[in-house]
Amino acid sequence: MNKISTTILLILFIGLDSNAQAVYPVTSTFNSIRQNGVSNILGAGDTLWISPSLNFNVNNNIDWFQPSGIDSITNGEGRIFSMDISGSSIAVGLGFSIELDGESIPSGFGFYISDDNGINWLFKDFPLDDNPPDNCDDEAIPYTGECDIEYNYGGTSYFRIRNTVRQQSPPFDIQIQDNYIFTAAFGSGLLRSSNSGNSWEKVILPPSNVSILTPEQDYFWTSNYNGQTINRFDVRSDLNLRGFGLHIDSNNQVWYGSANGINISPDALSAPTDSISWKHINFNNNSNGLLGDWVIEIEEDPTTNTIWMTNWVIDGQRGERFGIVSTSDNGETFRQHLIGEKINSIGFKDGAIFAAGENGLFISTNGGNSWSKFPQIRSANTFLKESAEFLSVSSTTDRVWVGSDDGLASTDDLGQTWEITRVNFPLSGGNAFDPDAKTVQTYAYPNPFSPALHDIVRIKYELNENGTVKIRIFDFGMNQVREIENDTYSAGTYEAVWDGIDDYGRKVANAPYIYVIEMPDRTIDGKILVVE
Repeated sequence: MNKISTTILLILFIGLDSNAQAVYPVTSTFNSIRQNGVSNILGAGDTLWISPSLNFNVNNNIDWFQPSGIDSITNGEGRIFSMDISGSSIAVGLGFSIELDGESIPSGFGFYISDDNGINWLFKDFPLDDNPPDNCDDEAIPYTGECDIEYNYGGTSYFRIRNTVRQQSPPFDIQIQDNYIFTAAFGSGLLRSSNSGNSWEKVILPPSNVSILTPEQDYFWTSNYNGQTINRFDVRSDLNLRGFGLHIDSNNQVWYGSANGINISPDALSAPTDSISWKHINFNNNSNGLLGDWVIEIEEDPTTNTIWMTNWVIDGQRGERFGIVSTSDNGETFRQHLIGEKINSIGFKDGAIFAAGENGLFISTNGGNSWSKFPQIRSANTFLKESAEFLSVSSTTDRVWVGSDDGLASTDDLGQTWEITRVNFPLSGGNAFDPDAKTVQTYAYPNPFSPALHDIVRIKYELNENGTVKIRIFDFGMNQVREIENDTYSAGTYEAVWDGIDDYGRKVANAPYIYVIEMPDRTIDGKILVVE
């Protein structure tokens, strides 16, 4: 098995902008990320921001920081769903989970906004509509709209449903430019603030069956009301209103990815909400169109200004497929790439395109004409497990950064070599993660260990002097199951790994096992519970 010598200690818990930045003050400093699942990353100059704890790193230093003034994140109430940077302004979208009928429902929590590179932060609560009047009748026949909100578009009055609860409205994506902030908040649709998050307004979007929305025309948004079909702006009934992806391009156009394709507006950045126009494009099963209707992420190649977006499948029966598409003509035509791959994130560096997906990390160095999948990502001292899902990708001045469910990897040579950062939970007690933690000689993680779920269990220990190390796995009858290490190493902190296979190549049974580490100056042991 592999032997891992680390300077940066590791653990898996059980359970492109170019502006340089200087960020102070901080509440804590530590030489690791805080969680191995890194779903959101954002590069700005030489600074990288990551979730879930809004940690940042400057110039690939061993130290990671957490800014002060973000109590809603540090106390565990809010989880980061989205981040964006424009100049010195940073916007962070927060959500949380609400337990409802035994189900965990993602919900909108609020926003953190900074206008000084992350030095100071202001929290903005998630915007909700007022409750309807007490005397309104939401079952009145015929429909009167008295319980809903009346709005104007193009001189015509319409009604929309009220969003009075946080459920199903996490800020999946966020964009900031000057004082304008947009967020794609699923059940709340597309929201816009023109005053740095102090107030918000709902942006009207095309119905799913409409290709152009313009204030000169009248429209019908299909909504179900007591068995009737009525004209009402209702995110529950129209997939194009449900927001996932956002991007403000270099021409100040707003791109909005929904569950029914892509929407492009030339004036949503500043036009009044009653006159914003949109072009709507959805899946039509053409070879030069979208691969699928579900648009999760939208990014712009800073070299070519080509727009790239992920496509997920809403309805496989219609021929939709996973993959990514690109357009250089404002959505008139699309090139299709990585067909069949479920891609989570797209990033760019030095003319190369990176795609982080469920089945691996991909790169194209020729504008998407061809793609290569990286082999298992390894560094000099560790690796990401082969089954790792890649969740996010971004770049700083000199590096490409990739977030996965098994840690954070970075490269300064487009993937020829890698550095890997994972959670640093030391053997010594009273550490930054847990001030009350006891000092231990060794531990194994994850524990309990499922070979099918986790692939490997990592065994951490410290070698006090140079010499031979032997590590063996035993069952509770002290019969040897596997020898995983027998070699000579220098003093330092190490991790060994076991894949749940015995010396004969067989999967071990569900049971507790004992690992024994024999070192020149001592012998230590620990337990691993294998559970499938």
